[in-house]
Amino acid sequence: MIRLAIVDDQELVRAGLRPLAERDGDIAVVGEAADGQAGLALVRRVQPDVVLMDVRMPRVDGIEATRAIVADPALRHVRVLVLTTFDEDEHVFAAVRAGAAGYLLKDVTPSDLRTAVRAVAAGDSVLSPAVTARVMRAVTTGPPPSGNEVLDALTDREREVLGAVGRGLTNAEIAAELFLSPATARTYVSRLLTRLDARDRAALVVLAYESGLVRPGSRGPGTHPGLRP
Repeated sequence: MIRLAIVDDQELVRAGLRPLAERDGDIAVVGEAADGQAGLALVRRVQPDVVLMDVRMPRVDGIEATRAIVADPALRHVRVLVLTTFDEDEHVFAAVRAGAAGYLLKDVTPSDLRTAVRAVAAGDSVLSPAVTARVMRAVTTGPPPSGNEVLDALTDREREVLGAVGRGLTNAEIAAELFLSPATARTYVSRLLTRLDARDRAALVVLAYESGLVRPGSRGPGTHPGLRP
């Protein structure tokens, strides 16, 4: 059973999310909070597997609450899945950098929401394509990369794998493109997470763009960073 906490300042949203999340019987909502401060206290008390986190909230917003959860060693097992809306572009990139494991828009379908919760609970990252577009626009319209420190620390093969992750390829697609076994592709991704001190795959996507290794329009054929590991 996946233990889920919901942090959103709108009571109606919280009330609607609970039955949607619990519909299939493998997800249980273990608590709700109306702002980031109360949400952080809730997470510390009930120790959920996943937190469904709104961004704009009173007192402490979802970005600060996410940052606090990610920074707390006692909450290392807790994964944050951020929900945002189309008019929050200025917050999306900050949420990514705060360390959330997933980023969805509030128009996500109930089925995709449950899929995302399961994926995040399993240790994967979830990037809504629309959110990814906003994140990458924020990266690529900002100052150009100041250097290649990230790339300099990697081998040629690791750079290839990081670029593939940044383009949204799955481990299976990376293996096929680089003529690796699926197990070897997984090993390279795990090694990149460790070497680059990245919390999850989403952080690798951002690093790939920030370093200039990947630019907009360089997705793999037929792929996008969507609801999948």
